[in-house]
Amino acid sequence: MDEDLDSLSREELLVEIKKLRSAIRTHRDSSGHDLCWHHPDLWSLLPEKVKPEIAVPEWPQFLRGCIHYRQSLDEQLPEAPRMNGEYEGRLETLERNKRNVMA
Repeated sequence: MDEDLDSLSREELLVEIKKLRSAIRTHRDSSGHDLCWHHPDLWSLLPEKVKPEIAVPEWPQFLRGCIHYRQSLDEQLPEAPRMNGEYEGRLETLERNKRNVMA
């Protein structure tokens, strides 16, 4: 699956590693409402270009999943600061994440 790496030079591998690390850090450092999104910008860094086949839950099941996810954050990160900011829009989040990945 990752045979494309075999032909890369040391320098090309370093560039690839830095790009992937940047994307992983962007994902890791997501906070607030950014935690609620799937991440096609992260997936796009893989060499195989496939259209993800995502099953979207119906609203009641989706919202129950959101509640469970939020409850898991209370359990896993009880000391994390809380915020009460409203969702501002996905476009701003995507643009900020792109800038972070390209940096």
